[in-house]
Amino acid sequence: MNSDSERPAVTELRLSAFKAHRGVVLPLGPLTLLSGGSGSGKSSALQAYEILARLGSGQSLARAVRDVAGGPSACVPAGARPDDQGRRGFRIGCTVSGPVGPVSLDLAVQAEPELRIVGERLTGGGETLLTTALTDPDRPAVQAAWHTAGATPVTRAPLPDDRLGTSLLPLRVAGKTAGQRLVLAAAEQVVVALRSAFVCDPRPEVMRGTGGARAAGGAGLPGTTGVTGATGVAGGAGGSAGRGSGVRGVRGKGAGKGREGHDEGRLRSSCDNLPAVLARTSQECVRRHAVLVAAVREACVGPVDGLRAVPRQAGVTNAGTAGASATESGVTGAAGSGAAGTAVSGSRMTASGMAGAGAPAAVPVAGRGGTAGAQSGGGPDEAGVQVVLDRGALGEMPVEQLGDGELRFLALALVLLTGPGVLAMDPAGEIPSAHQQMTVMADGMDRCMDRRQARELVSLAVRMAERGHVRLLGTVRDPSVAEGLPGVQVLHLGA
Repeated sequence: MNSDSERPAVTELRLSAFKAHRGVVLPLGPLTLLSGGSGSGKSSALQAYEILARLGSGQSLARAVRDVAGGPSACVPAGARPDDQGRRGFRIGCTVSGPVGPVSLDLAVQAEPELRIVGERLTGGGETLLTTALTDPDRPAVQAAWHTAGATPVTRAPLPDDRLGTSLLPLRVAGKTAGQRLVLAAAEQVVVALRSAFVCDPRPEVMRGTGGARAAGGAGLPGTTGVTGATGVAGGAGGSAGRGSGVRGVRGKGAGKGREGHDEGRLRSSCDNLPAVLARTSQECVRRHAVLVAAVREACVGPVDGLRAVPRQAGVTNAGTAGASATESGVTGAAGSGAAGTAVSGSRMTASGMAGAGAPAAVPVAGRGGTAGAQSGGGPDEAGVQVVLDRGALGEMPVEQLGDGELRFLALALVLLTGPGVLAMDPAGEIPSAHQQMTVMADGMDRCMDRRQARELVSLAVRMAERGHVRLLGTVRDPSVAEGLPGVQVLHLGA
């Protein structure tokens, strides 16, 4: 594996007190898989990482934990007793390796009765670079002290209790002394690593258009999908201290994009816009697309000679009812672009292009502003594109007809073969891409897949991780899919 230390990466995840975990330390390599029985805490570990990543991207604490089933209180370890003031909480942290060396970040979060960050500690270079503590429960702030190493050893000031203090340091630290420059470098390293995460959870029912209206943000991260700058909050320099969302100097490429923004043809977490993205990537890099086709060929049953995006066949009206069927040779009347009420057909298509009997009703595409309609913003019209497999003598088949495992394999393989420019995420825009590593987080990575498909996917991840630009943290049911593959670290939880 390429272990280039110039690229910041989370190399350790600490679950000091989080859900079922107490005092758990997980070393993370370029390719780490978590295994264990049901209830062992595999998904919880990824959830803790995601909370850190959201905070590092500038989101508020409330937004960072709002997708946790059961709310913030569900993050509190079972059996944790409240103190005299009725307060309970959880503690998580991580270590980020990079040019500064190992930098550790640890958080103490109060979940009850009020959600707030009550303690934060950033250490690196043999120094305590930042500490925060709640000194006045009646104020929405913590008292912060950061390393200065000048005439005054530390600088003290209040910071908001709903934001990650580390991400706010560049808005407060001047960088005049060696100590201040160390603080800035360490904060940048942590933020770059945390915001370079993409949560991927391909949902076959949504990808087929049968799971209800497509959500603007897909699963996991509403609005922005992937770990991005906070939705509706500027993702870079600017903004007042305490409400700014990013580190100055590590502005996100897609900063400021919110629920009303556009994904610009970038793949969302649920992969519901896979056809539009494949239409783009197949033209941008022929070599990468050929690798994707080869991987899909190994994972699918039957011949696969090609994979291409074509105009979606006519047959769905704006009212969402099935119209006349279209033949393979004469694709006409592609779905209109941008019109409110435009629908995506959820019907299965046969190899000859005819609508299959008993096809499910079409469902509308949710626009960025919450209205139905195809999105605009640089990518192909999502409602007017579909992806078909070329099966040689068997003809073409829409990928919607693939099994759940095959469909998830296709989506995850595309994610591993692409990068931040193709995914709906907001990496640090002013840091050279050569100095960044994207971390793909895939809970239930082998879900719906047989062993052959799961192993092929892990093998593809190994090849991509060797290039040093992609890391993977996933959970699997069957750890044997990684046996004999170089560089794969399997951590067994609950053992």
